[in-house]
Amino acid sequence: MNKKRWWNLFAVLGIVLLLSACGGNKQSSSAPKSDGKTLNLLTWEGYADPKFVKGFEEKYGVKVTATYFGSSDELVSKLKGGGGNVYDVISPSSDVAGYLVKENLVAPINMDHIPNYKNLASKLVDMPDVKENGKVYGIPFTWGPDSLIYDADVIKNPPDSWNIFWDPKYKGKVSIWDDISNIYLVGQMNGLDKNDPSALYNMTDQQLQDAKKKLIDLKPQLRKYWATGGELNDLFSNKEVVLAVGWPLTPTAVNASGRNLKEVIPKEGITGWIDRLMVVKSSPNKELAEKYINYVTEAKTQKLVSDATGYGVANKNAAKFMSPDQAKAVHIDDMENYMQRINFWQIVKDRNKYNEIWNEVKAQ
Repeated sequence: MNKKRWWNLFAVLGIVLLLSACGGNKQSSSAPKSDGKTLNLLTWEGYADPKFVKGFEEKYGVKVTATYFGSSDELVSKLKGGGGNVYDVISPSSDVAGYLVKENLVAPINMDHIPNYKNLASKLVDMPDVKENGKVYGIPFTWGPDSLIYDADVIKNPPDSWNIFWDPKYKGKVSIWDDISNIYLVGQMNGLDKNDPSALYNMTDQQLQDAKKKLIDLKPQLRKYWATGGELNDLFSNKEVVLAVGWPLTPTAVNASGRNLKEVIPKEGITGWIDRLMVVKSSPNKELAEKYINYVTEAKTQKLVSDATGYGVANKNAAKFMSPDQAKAVHIDDMENYMQRINFWQIVKDRNKYNEIWNEVKAQ
């Protein structure tokens, strides 16, 4: 009996071990490949939306975290203030991207890891500000205009000039971004870029003083300076403003709740931005960062980026996955022609002086 009992015990143990092994193998095969890494983004609001980030996390078994900044100057400040040891991927706009290259704050990108680069719009990849010594430091991600946005239920006729912001009829109902780009806007109103687009970003002292006076004259019209796209959305949603300088994110987000915001290009023109993805020089996760950049510039992912932000995207093939209405709304259906109407931000050589002027405007 004792022998029989022992043999029965061995048999049971054998079955348990076999089942455990089978179960363990099954669990292992379904688990994502992961090295437990975290990819840290320093980025504009909306650029880490789960709609498109989740797919990357699942594919590579990593965690993506994001810190948002509200202006290009805040991005530079965070990097220079020790953030270079914290962040992996950043998304600077075209007025500071070249500066980050010159300041040696970003790393060149291994283009063998970015096969989607060949599908990005030529207007975006041909700009020279993120190229140096034959190396590429930034990959176009999104782009868009600094449009005149208005509440079409209040303003029935589309405005044809930025001067509507100074119309006493809309006193207290206007909002502009808390950023030096308002100086570019006034320079454009004054016709400085008719023959030279770069003139907006290299104003003389007198031109800067003229812009300062114009922006101070606007202050009685303002409800407030908005700091983030989400704040501008709230201002329109709560009917606190009817006019603003803003990005396509705002009409997309606010109109989803039944409002009627529209955007126009006034006769004086508009400026616009290109947001690049760049790898921080001291990032310990450079290869993972490049995988992320390639993933979010895939055509299917770019469609999801546009879903989340309402912005134009760099990969022209994303149009294949969009409805005709969406493709028209983000101007990807006629990207090259539409871009010709935008004076895209360029590096501001004396950015400190522009910041001084802007701070003086706000202090008045």
